[in-house]
Amino acid sequence: MVRAVTPSTIRPPFARYSHAVEVPVGHRLVLTSGQLGIAQNDTIPPDVEGQTRLCFENIGAILKEAGMWFQDIVRINAYVTGREHMAGYMKVRDEFTANPPPASTLMIVGGFTREEFVVEVEVIAAKAD
Repeated sequence: MVRAVTPSTIRPPFARYSHAVEVPVGHRLVLTSGQLGIAQNDTIPPDVEGQTRLCFENIGAILKEAGMWFQDIVRINAYVTGREHMAGYMKVRDEFTANPPPASTLMIVGGFTREEFVVEVEVIAAKAD
């Protein structure tokens, strides 16, 4: 069982995430590449919520292939192209994350390989053998 680490001596998280997550010995790790909001047929939703949903659906397919699921995510790194995309990203992220919430970082970046992309998400998942 992973353990959320949120010391009472520092400010609580700004949103639904843990400051840190401790993974005990004996867990397998899966580290994904950044997933973009693009469907298998190359369609890209025009909005951040649609793209974020596809990012997490792609992550779900990767985790399933590795014998894991969303509750096994211990860390998320996400990138959006503007502050206006933060709320939509966080809304969808929260639908896919379990308790305790994973450690998480959200960064604003200048862009991605294609102008249509507004979000990219990568995760680390851990599960006991």
